[in-house]
Amino acid sequence: MERLSSTTIIPEAFQGARDDIAGRIALVWDQAKAPLIVPVLRLLVFVCLAMSVMLFIEKVYMGIVITFVKLFRKRPEKRYNWEPMKDDVELGNSAYPMVLVQIPMYNEKEVYQLSIGAACGLSWPSDRIIIQVLDDSTDPSIKNLVEVECQRWASKGINIKYEIRDNRNGYKAGALKEGMKHSYVKQCDYVAIFDADFQPEPDYLWRTIPFLAHNPQIGLVQARWKFVNSDDCLMTRMQEMSLDYHFTVEQEVGSTAYAFFGFNGTAGVWRLSALNEAGGWKDRTTVEDMDLAVRASLKGWKFVYLSDLKVKSELPSTFKAYRYQQHRWSCGPANLFKKMAMEIIRNKKVSPLKKFHVLYSFFFVRKIIAHIVTFVFYCVVLPATVLAPEVEVPKWGAVYIPSIITLLNAVGTPRSFHLLIFWILFENVMSLHRTKATFIGLLEAGRVNEWIVTDKLGDALKTKAGTKSFKKPRFRIGERLHLLELTVGAYLFFCGCYDLSFGKNRYFIYLFLQSFAFFIAGVGYVGTFVPNAQ
Repeated sequence: MERLSSTTIIPEAFQGARDDIAGRIALVWDQAKAPLIVPVLRLLVFVCLAMSVMLFIEKVYMGIVITFVKLFRKRPEKRYNWEPMKDDVELGNSAYPMVLVQIPMYNEKEVYQLSIGAACGLSWPSDRIIIQVLDDSTDPSIKNLVEVECQRWASKGINIKYEIRDNRNGYKAGALKEGMKHSYVKQCDYVAIFDADFQPEPDYLWRTIPFLAHNPQIGLVQARWKFVNSDDCLMTRMQEMSLDYHFTVEQEVGSTAYAFFGFNGTAGVWRLSALNEAGGWKDRTTVEDMDLAVRASLKGWKFVYLSDLKVKSELPSTFKAYRYQQHRWSCGPANLFKKMAMEIIRNKKVSPLKKFHVLYSFFFVRKIIAHIVTFVFYCVVLPATVLAPEVEVPKWGAVYIPSIITLLNAVGTPRSFHLLIFWILFENVMSLHRTKATFIGLLEAGRVNEWIVTDKLGDALKTKAGTKSFKKPRFRIGERLHLLELTVGAYLFFCGCYDLSFGKNRYFIYLFLQSFAFFIAGVGYVGTFVPNAQ
């Protein structure tokens, strides 16, 4: 009996200690909640609601403009002078402008043949076009493959130049800038740029060059991206939904209302005089394309977006590649906004309305507010109100505004409307990285100029998946587990459990779903996996 009683004392002691610790934590929480946590949380709710309203107004405005564009069919061909390029018996091919086609690439083993082949297949007088392959590859075997491919096309009579340099200074911007220094570029009027995974149709130049040839005020013609691998996995479908909205609404509205939008870095044709007047390529941020577009716009140049001209491209289908891409796409604009805000304000060549559009709508709301409010409000502040019921979030801010914004975003990809819930959860997960990258850009912190080329798979996935045997995938735990996602997932799950047990907000359904989305991303179970063939 004495032995039994002594063994029961230990668990009772542990239980008492645990209850004591829990009681102390609850006491500290209660004492800090009223004077500190509740006021801070109320302030954050107010700020987040203000940002939500700003984003809501921007989305509704763009929805109204795009509806007007579609109803009244305000196509670019009607707003600008456009007529097909015609032969001149006397001048012959010299009547056609000289076009330079640049293809920057870096270790693009899977896609280099696709882009070079598509560029060499462009329909244009053969003596009025130069294909320039800018190869920054560091892998000697890949560099040799690209050079051989260029030689193969050169043997067919294509005017193709294979250019390399001794370093990768400036990354893509540095390569494009170096490519412009060659003597043969001076004879060119326009430059078309295609990333290594882009495949323009043969009539691409016939549909874009007339805008530049007949409208001297136009500096850029941008085509839309078409995704060849959008059905690879659920992650690529989510990307398609986000980018389709960008191309269907944001680019169209900017082109129609302000003759300005962000150059997408590829699938566009620049007037060389506009590019040079703007100061050429600069590598001060990771968004050299947007940097050039803003500077050219401040010089008074107009841009045209062609929504019906689509260029095939590839979406990143691995989670690692997509995270790196989104870091660059979020950090770069924030950093550029910081560097150029005063320059835009002081500019005297463009109207106050256009400056307001560039500063407020283009940069502040879409590139900064949109990222921050998505993560801070829906993944941090809103869940925290479960723990502090004294802080109330109005239903219009917690439900109505985000629902309308989500529906407006979905118009770009009607075929994926049934995936809307998955898209919301996935976008909230990615908002973690976008928000972090945005603050890095604004504060010019450690990874502000980090440039990691997005991996392209081409047909590698289909080829390797078709092999009968492949090596068992090997990965390090650190490469597969993502602690930030797991931490946020645990926080949301805790808030969901608390709301289910003690709360009155009934946010627990959303909190559980969102926490599972973070957990899935946290263990790397997102995107595709490319097996290593034996």
